Amino acid sequence: MTTTIGVEEEFFLIDPVSRAVKSLGPQVVAHAVASMGELVTGEFNLCQLEVKTPPCADAAQLCDELCQLRAAAAKAAMAQGVRLCASGTPVVACDGPVLVGDHPRYRAGVAQYRAMLDDFAICSLHTHVYLPDAEVAVLVGNHLRPWLPLLVAMSANSPFYQSKDTGYASWRAVTRSRFPCLGPPPFAASLREHREIACAIAEAEAMLDVDTPFWDVRPNPRLPTIEIRAMDVTTDVDDTVALAVLLRAMVATATQRVIAGDPGPQPCSEVLRATYWQAARDGWSPRAAEQARRLIDCVMPALQQHGDVDLVTAFLRRLEHHGTGAHRQRASAARHGELTGVVDDLIAATAGHT
Repeated sequence: MTTTIGVEEEFFLIDPVSRAVKSLGPQVVAHAVASMGELVTGEFNLCQLEVKTPPCADAAQLCDELCQLRAAAAKAAMAQGVRLCASGTPVVACDGPVLVGDHPRYRAGVAQYRAMLDDFAICSLHTHVYLPDAEVAVLVGNHLRPWLPLLVAMSANSPFYQSKDTGYASWRAVTRSRFPCLGPPPFAASLREHREIACAIAEAEAMLDVDTPFWDVRPNPRLPTIEIRAMDVTTDVDDTVALAVLLRAMVATATQRVIAGDPGPQPCSEVLRATYWQAARDGWSPRAAEQARRLIDCVMPALQQHGDVDLVTAFLRRLEHHGTGAHRQRASAARHGELTGVVDDLIAATAGHT
């Protein structure tokens, strides 16, 4: 039986003159809904939107869906005088504050986290793998936890923030790390324990909604999936697809181990957060490359079962030769001599499948 996958991609809306983000999300989404329906929505900040694929049976279908969604969203953005950009953080500084969407949940977040959200402008990649049993999904999450820093490293696409080179590969991951309920989930021996931990964090007012934790792996509260949320949005569609099928193989492998009675490893949470930080700083590195080789060895039977070996191998080859999105952004900056050129390259790559 084929396990379906789906992807959510968040994008910035960019002023084509200043190359800064522009708060036209509601207008662009309203224009896009006519052709995209529920597959496009607004996001936390008004300078963003999100596209969502339907469940896809294989990599080819996922690639087609993503290309169509990006093209439709880019067309809607252009109709409103802005451009679509896939980067984990805004590259060029904007003059005023980033405006938050008028949604009860977003307003509650501002009330709860206050100034922590003043510069919270990030774009993520979320991948869903069909797994309807929430109890199993929690235990699968235990198996995925140790690999989450590697996913940060492989997807890193946010070296610049507001016209500054941060020195990091994923400044988005650093931005998220300051929140008490973002990042790796706690180890939980059962769905009940998973919820008890969430309840305790919510009682401390560090989580908005116990039913919708923002951990980087979670049983999705509304869909029959396990959702992985650790990654920067990637500019290249092929990278997005490769990460999605790799995650499907990871989930399939972990599910077999859970069914066999293995509740998953228990790496120290403090050490796990430290490796997150290292991955955010360094991105694709010799350490990450070695970890990736070990991961592929672990999940090779699942990759073979779904016919995804070549896709993932090609992805790793791109990382070895060209680096992550962060490497490519810095190479673009060196080539152009200014960050506006980086934004132009990102816009072109976001809308076009190369």
